[in-house]
Amino acid sequence: MTIEAEHICKSFGAQEVLHDFCLSIQSESCIALTGPSGCGKTTFLRILLGLEKPDSGRIQLLGDYKYAYLCAGVVFQENRLCEQFSAVDNVAMVHKKITRQTARRELQRLLPDEVLDRRVGELSGGQKRRVAIVRACAVPADLLVMDEPFTGLDAQNRRKAIDYIMEKKGSNPLLLTAHEADGLDFCRKVSIL
Repeated sequence: MTIEAEHICKSFGAQEVLHDFCLSIQSESCIALTGPSGCGKTTFLRILLGLEKPDSGRIQLLGDYKYAYLCAGVVFQENRLCEQFSAVDNVAMVHKKITRQTARRELQRLLPDEVLDRRVGELSGGQKRRVAIVRACAVPADLLVMDEPFTGLDAQNRRKAIDYIMEKKGSNPLLLTAHEADGLDFCRKVSIL
C-alpha cells in the first residue's frame, strides 16, 4: 500500500498552515513530521485521517488497497481517553476482539500493574500517554498515526514506548509528529516549515 499526499494546501482564515505539501507513505516506512508549533503537522494528520478537508490537493491510496478509507491506530495530540474508565477498559473498548486480559497484558509492557485498574483520570500525564499509545497499537490498522506521542515521557519510558510501537506496527507505516527530531533515528524526518 502507498498513501500519496498530493499538493495539500490548507488555510484557517488568513493563516495558511500548509502550502503545496506532498508526501509519499510506503508500507513499512516510519516518517516523523517535524517543525515548530503551528506549522501544520497536526492539520496534515487530520487531513490524512479524513477529519479535515484540504483547501486543495488530495490524499490517494495506491496499490492493492481495496477500501476508500484508511483504518488507522491513532494517538491524538490530546489523549482522548475515557477518564472515568480504567486503563484496561480504555484499551479493551477499542475493538471487539480485544479482551480485558489482552489489554492488561499489553499495558503491563509500558505501565506498572498497580495503575491498570485505576480510573484514567487519576493517572499522571505520562501514564495517560502510555495508555493512549497501547490503545492505538491495539486497533487492527493499516497505519499508525501519532501526534506528539512521547509528550510527558522521561527518557526511559520514551525508549520503551518507541520499542513497543516499532514492534506493534509490523509492516504497516508509522507517521508521527514531533517538535524536535532528537531520538527519532528510526524515522525518516520530513520538515514542515
